[in-house]
Parts: sequence; C-alpha cells; structure tokens
Amino acid sequence: MPLWPGKPPGGERVTAVQKQVERQPATADGNYTVEHVTMPTLSMLKPARPNGAAMLLLPGGGYRFVSMGNEGFPVARRFAEAGYTCFVLLYRLPADRWAAGSDVPLQDAQRAVRTIRSMAGREGYDPQRIGVAGFSAGGHLAAWLSTRAPRQIAAPIDAIDRQSPLVNAAAFIYPVITLRDPLAHQGSREQLLGIDAPADRIAAYSLEENVIATPPPAVLVHALDDTAVPWRNSMLMAEALLARKSPVELHLLESGGHGFGLGADKPAVAMWPDLTAAFFQRHGV
Repeated sequence: MPLWPGKPPGGERVTAVQKQVERQPATADGNYTVEHVTMPTLSMLKPARPNGAAMLLLPGGGYRFVSMGNEGFPVARRFAEAGYTCFVLLYRLPADRWAAGSDVPLQDAQRAVRTIRSMAGREGYDPQRIGVAGFSAGGHLAAWLSTRAPRQIAAPIDAIDRQSPLVNAAAFIYPVITLRDPLAHQGSREQLLGIDAPADRIAAYSLEENVIATPPPAVLVHALDDTAVPWRNSMLMAEALLARKSPVELHLLESGGHGFGLGADKPAVAMWPDLTAAFFQRHGV
C-alpha cells in the first residue's frame, strides 16, 4: 500500500527515478534492492494464526538502497509464521533531495508506525503491541525510531499523522549505531550526512547518544566477524540502553558476517528470529 496519500511530502526538488535492481544469487523471493525510492510503500503479510501483535521490518542498504529481497519479505514470512502481522517498509533515501533531507527515512518510518497503529482495529492486533526490526542501516533507522524522542518533521496531513509513532519493542540486527570513527560504517554516514560532515551532525545522528529516558525493550544481534559494521556498534547501543535501565538482550555470535538476513544457510546465526520472537513475547509484544 502507498505510505502517503498522493505524492510523498517534500518532493519538489526530487528528480531521481526509482529503480529495482536484481542481485545474485537469485532467490525464491527475488534477491532485489530498490534505489532512489520515490514511492515509499508498506507491504503487509498476515499470519495464519495471529498472536495479536504487529511487526515493522526495516531492511538495510547503507541508506543507498533498500534490500527488500534479503531483509524484507523472507523475514516477514518467518515472523508471520510466529503469529505476527508483518509490515515491510520501502522507505525514501536521504541523498535524493527530499525536503526532509537526512531525516526523510525517519519521516517514513514514523508514518509507517502510525499507519500500523491506525489499522489495528481493522486487522485484529493490539495497537500497543507493535515491534520493529531493522537490519544494518535499517537497524540505524529502527534505533532512531525507537530510542530518540519522536520528531515532527513536517506538519500532520491527516488523522494517521496524529497517531503515536512509538514502538513497544525493538530488534537491531547487525545495526549501524554510531557515525563516529573508527566504528562508523562510512557508506551509511556519507549517504545520510554527506562527505566531510561536521562533528555536531555526526554526534546528532550517532544513536548511542541522547537515548530517551524510557526506550522500549530491545534485542541486538551481531556476528563477531562482521567486517562491514563492527560488532561494537551493538555493544554501544546495549550499553546506552542499560544506562537507562531498559530491558536489553545482546547476542554476539561467532560467525555470520554482515547482511545475513534470515541466516538460514549460516548455522551460527540461524536462531536469531527465534531469539527475537522469544524476547518480544517476554515483553508483551
């Protein structure tokens, strides 16, 4: 479903053309990414046996593209099997000249949570049982959404925009957290803030800082051999949440690298969906 009625807000200077790129190896879901997103969408997958909760999935892609085929629909199917009504967000990207600039992914993520909450009565899940799971740069977006105070990026346009954008539990899977060297993922930082971003901007978008007083329970998963996003990103976020005395669970796994998605072909990481679902359920989501 379209995320916004009509054209997304703030697109007056956008000239990019949305593009779907097929990746290798091919998979049953289509191993594809989407670049230059101009029409953000929210795709819903309903469970056969609903558990009364919903989950928003935020694929990664270094804020350069959105990895729908690896970290979107296959993951949604897995969590739908666990009873979650799942939503996959195709979100806009910060380098495409949207009026919201660096904040445009957050604008879409907040709109997605508000939309999910507005649909709860119709779709049969609890509006106070909404989780989010984000991967890599999508993990940065999930942490941004869940551990910072909500931001009004633009004026509300409808009743959906008056819903709360707060989530009730969060999962950060091999997440980008800090934008500070030496642990920053350079590609994500450059796409989000540009080359040679000033120190104050880097600090503002480093999510281990300025965590809200009452963040939702969060689970983090990272492979120790991740050479793209150092596992200490997850450690920084876990420490920040512990400082707030918020429930947190950190899984540092022996191997798996970066971008493993479901990780079905990597035994060291394949259990993470079960760990995440168990954590969410212990905390009422």
